[in-house]
Amino acid sequence: MPSFDVVSEVDSHELSNAVDQANREVGTRFDFKGSDAHFELAEPVITLHAQVDFQLQQMRDILYGKLVKRGIDVSCLEEGEPTIMAKTATQPITVRQGIDTAIAKQMVKTVKGSKIKVQAAIQGEQLRVTGKKRDDLQATMKLLKDAELGLPLQFKNFRD
Repeated sequence: MPSFDVVSEVDSHELSNAVDQANREVGTRFDFKGSDAHFELAEPVITLHAQVDFQLQQMRDILYGKLVKRGIDVSCLEEGEPTIMAKTATQPITVRQGIDTAIAKQMVKTVKGSKIKVQAAIQGEQLRVTGKKRDDLQATMKLLKDAELGLPLQFKNFRD
């Protein structure tokens, strides 16, 4: 029986490359000269370090640009509240991986409500969709892509 898996993953190698490129750009930019502004990657959190809140906003824009160029969807990022102290400002940005149970249940509900003849089952942090026809599976892929779920989806392990 044909099936595929729906996952939400971020390539950690591309993520570290994007953070390294952003660090290099912050190090060479004139408006960051003399400041100890840098990015720190500790999976799954990217921490931004700067002197003021304005620099954090600029660093966020730099990071998002580098992530998009590397093919990472920025909708998987969850920004934390910036912490501003005397001469330092930090902000954590969490990289979400996997599909939460609540979102997976919403996806199953969406698939069942579409009346497409497929079955969806939650398997840990992914969703397995099975059906008799390949066309039904492709229609389900399109349905899930068009649904506003708030996280990037990838379709893997398509078996005919």
